[in-house]
Amino acid sequence: MIKYLTFSFAISVISWIVGMVINAVLIKTEFYKKNLTKFNFITNENLNRYIGIELFKWITIHSFFRYFNPKLSVKKKIRPTELPELRNEMTIAEISHLIAFFFVNVFVLIKLIGGAYLFALVILLVNIVMNLYPTLLQQQNKRRIDKYGTMLAAREAHRIRTLSSVRATAQ
Repeated sequence: MIKYLTFSFAISVISWIVGMVINAVLIKTEFYKKNLTKFNFITNENLNRYIGIELFKWITIHSFFRYFNPKLSVKKKIRPTELPELRNEMTIAEISHLIAFFFVNVFVLIKLIGGAYLFALVILLVNIVMNLYPTLLQQQNKRRIDKYGTMLAAREAHRIRTLSSVRATAQ
């Protein structure tokens, strides 16, 4: 069992590098810009809570994992002008983890075909925690940024309308 866990963690860490390399190539494509930046496969917050994304978020924030991607650490109040760059960094992390998830699943399939069902299960469970959950967390964070951006845009539009009507009244 220790061998299974060791291999699973090792292949997951290696998969991060694979994910980043493939993502570095994909990021330059039109497909990435049109489809992957808006990709969301679990949009229901209740489902996210049910599968433990909130717990995973807490663990990530309160453990050594928070040091893995310093570009995603927000130590101060973020300015609205910084939101697009933060969202972009989240998308890069999300897609890299998603690619890594699929990469590790190749090993799961190989173990299943070879009849090593327990080994395949251990790899899959570690892969879910090390790659799928970070993807889901980034998607949740991107939705929060998008919601905040929409709210800021609506507030700005309201401010402009108010200023216009005040100017029209003053004339």
